[in-house]
Amino acid sequence: MDSGSLLIIVLAVLVGLLLILVAVSVRIVPQWAQMVVYRWGQAGPDKVRNPGLRFLVPVADRGVLVDLREQFIEVPRQTAITKDNAPLGVDFLIYWKIVDPLMSQINVLNFAGALQGVAATSLRSVIGDIPLDEVLSEREKINENLRLKLDEVTERWGGKVMTVEIREILPPPAVQEAMNRQLSAERTRRAVITESEGTRQATINVAEGDKQSAILRAEGDRQAAILRAQGFSNALQTIFEAAKGIDQKTMALQYLDALKALGSGPATKFVIPLEFTQLIGPIGAMVKSGMAKPGDDK
Repeated sequence: MDSGSLLIIVLAVLVGLLLILVAVSVRIVPQWAQMVVYRWGQAGPDKVRNPGLRFLVPVADRGVLVDLREQFIEVPRQTAITKDNAPLGVDFLIYWKIVDPLMSQINVLNFAGALQGVAATSLRSVIGDIPLDEVLSEREKINENLRLKLDEVTERWGGKVMTVEIREILPPPAVQEAMNRQLSAERTRRAVITESEGTRQATINVAEGDKQSAILRAEGDRQAAILRAQGFSNALQTIFEAAKGIDQKTMALQYLDALKALGSGPATKFVIPLEFTQLIGPIGAMVKSGMAKPGDDK
């Protein structure tokens, strides 16, 4: 082999080694992560690299990417016993994220697995302090209590629990049946109350209507009585005004007309007022004076 061929082989080997070194030492850290660098197996706060193009010392450095995005784990159904000894099946979701990449690497082997195990035991602890009725009605309170308990544990692992969401709570069949009966009874009670309220309101409305009608009728009768009284008063006033212009002779003539009408009737007995004799005297005098001859008064 001549020297030229040997030189080419050496150059090819050097280029290959250079490419390998570049591939090992040059790392790209994405935006959603940070990289923890172990130098000779040791790491520290100064060994956490931010996103971007990063270089490692070949052989001496080893870089581990840590995902900083929010993630979730699903905790399968766990059996927990309430304060009043009622067994429940509960499954829930945990949303978490890494806030300290270095601690998440050196303080725990598998953050997600460890969190799931702690969540199962914390759930039993939280449910065990709450009666069944509160477990079924105060889900948000249980979520918050679980989150606080898990956050206390995961803080030393460099993580943070963002949210805990209970998806389903399954009471035992006997409790479920009792709950269904209670719900049915409650619905029946509400229906009866609603119906009685409707009947009461309808009765009140009818009574109010009758009351208003009676008031209106009484008001109408009062107005009618007032109008009749005013009519009678006006008629009496008119009669009185007319009577003031009637003299004794006119009254006597009216009495004579009345006697004429009585005489034409079938009755044989008549009642004549005493005042008639007082009125008939002037009429007789008038007749006598009309029939007297001139000079008779001498």
